[in-house]
Amino acid sequence: MEELGREPVRPKLAVSLNASTEEQRRELMPITRKYHLKDLVEACRVYPLRPWERLTFEYVLLKGVNDSDADARRVVRLLANLKCKMNLIALNPGPGIPFESPAPERVASFQAIVRRSLPCFLRKPRGRDIFAACGQLKRLTVPV
Repeated sequence: MEELGREPVRPKLAVSLNASTEEQRRELMPITRKYHLKDLVEACRVYPLRPWERLTFEYVLLKGVNDSDADARRVVRLLANLKCKMNLIALNPGPGIPFESPAPERVASFQAIVRRSLPCFLRKPRGRDIFAACGQLKRLTVPV
């Protein structure tokens, strides 16, 4: 991220957060064994933004895993000093995915807590019917 921030032409930055604690994130996203949450937040804090820009955090809600009100409050504390917004994505279930999508009420509660502190948007699911939605892009059969 530091190197990207020095480029003369930078894309808007979107960060997959998906957890409110280091342990939870490591469980959900194994690459975080190498890139720790506190380091990620610090890299975001120093990332050079133009005056009109915000960092975007993507957060996939998994029923009973990372969707509690306590998770939402921890996310708010984690991102408190960043110029950012958050996109919430209720999990798009599919074959072989070991998680479930939270109930709409749970999603709304999470969003309401985060929204008190920073812009928080709910992403509309698309492509669920053909298993092409966020988190679903994978092969359903083994090639011959």
